[in-house]
Amino acid sequence: MNRPARLSAVAALAAAALWLAPAAGAVSPPVVDPARLPGPATPAPPWPTVRHEPCVATGGLPAAAAPGTQLADLGLDRVWPLTRGAGQTVAIIDTGVARHRLLPRLIGGGDYVTTGDGTADCDGHGTLVAGIVGAAPEDGFGGIAPEATLIAIRQSSVRFRAADAARGTPMSGVGDVETLARAVRTAADMGATVINISTVACLPAGDGMDDAALGAALAYAVDVKNAVVVAAAGNVGPRCGQNPLSGAGWDELATVTSPGWYDDHVLTVGSVAPDGSPSAFTLAGPWVDVAAPGEGVVSLDPGGEGLIDTLPGSGEPAPIAGTSYAAPVVAGIVALVRARRPELTARQVMRLIEDTARRPPSGWNPVVGHGIVDAVHAVTGGRPDTPAVTAAPLVVAAPAAPPRDGRTALRIAAVCVGAALVVAVTARRPVASRRGRDGVALD
Repeated sequence: MNRPARLSAVAALAAAALWLAPAAGAVSPPVVDPARLPGPATPAPPWPTVRHEPCVATGGLPAAAAPGTQLADLGLDRVWPLTRGAGQTVAIIDTGVARHRLLPRLIGGGDYVTTGDGTADCDGHGTLVAGIVGAAPEDGFGGIAPEATLIAIRQSSVRFRAADAARGTPMSGVGDVETLARAVRTAADMGATVINISTVACLPAGDGMDDAALGAALAYAVDVKNAVVVAAAGNVGPRCGQNPLSGAGWDELATVTSPGWYDDHVLTVGSVAPDGSPSAFTLAGPWVDVAAPGEGVVSLDPGGEGLIDTLPGSGEPAPIAGTSYAAPVVAGIVALVRARRPELTARQVMRLIEDTARRPPSGWNPVVGHGIVDAVHAVTGGRPDTPAVTAAPLVVAAPAAPPRDGRTALRIAAVCVGAALVVAVTARRPVASRRGRDGVALD
């Protein structure tokens, strides 16, 4: 996870220029302050909330199960005879996880959106994430670690708003980096061995990010509770500008993201297309550790009993894509590794995931990190012998629009659309705090 101190080069961004933040500049990695760790507390909304939009409907769009899904080439047929994740507990910190017949090991962990135990999902995002991690196999589809226990923690939603927010105001959603910090602590205290965060807070470099509580919670989870934290890298969007696509430093960043920039405490995951090339939307950064498939996604229908391959509640059918769905691929593989190698610490598992990734030809880069995660070699402890990332130049072109993988709003001062569930964050410099949907998204 250690990076060289300076960038070696800055890739030409060309068509991606429209996605740049206003300015780039030198940024220092964040320092963890243990004193900011949230205290233990029963999960609850920080303020009264009301639902202001109906829960998503899937429209009955079934997916063709397995071959061709994002999980088809992970080699699970070679891994499952060795481990299916039994004995591991994966916390899904997201929009909640709906109960589903293919999630028999789902338990409620708490709710920061409204009263509940986390097993309701009005947005649909968290259920998709959970299915990738641990759905029971059926008809060719299954999660990566189907024998792992899943903890559902609802941390954010755009379908709810603060009860005192006037209807029709820019604010339409709840959840922020403070509730994310509390959720991480809750997951760690519940004994999660893996924590998946498909959520990104994003600010232009230089604005400063007031997420010290989250940093302290991440350090607590890893170093005190021995949990591996996996997070999405984020998706490029109007307020979440693309960073340099080569080099390894912090001196020319357009955008900083959290929790990814707490690189010593998080496995941050970018997205690749089915051919192994970087996804057009994946957000680069010196904190990116590995990549995983995040396109062609099939997962559980949050409003039914089957599968879907289009975004719930998206109006016109839209494919499911985003780093939100690459992160749980890695979280599931981590659960397999921890079940197979229980003697390894969280940090040793993180290193193993990086060391066994299929490296790009030029070595580590800020788009796919150490390379595409390799389930077979991670579980068996071997080393990959062939690169998986294509030799094509690592240039991320600006997509016509960011992937519509759901939306979540949080208390925000300045935030960008990332490739994961985007949470709100307050800049360190004084700003007029507002709550708003704009610039906040599920990645």
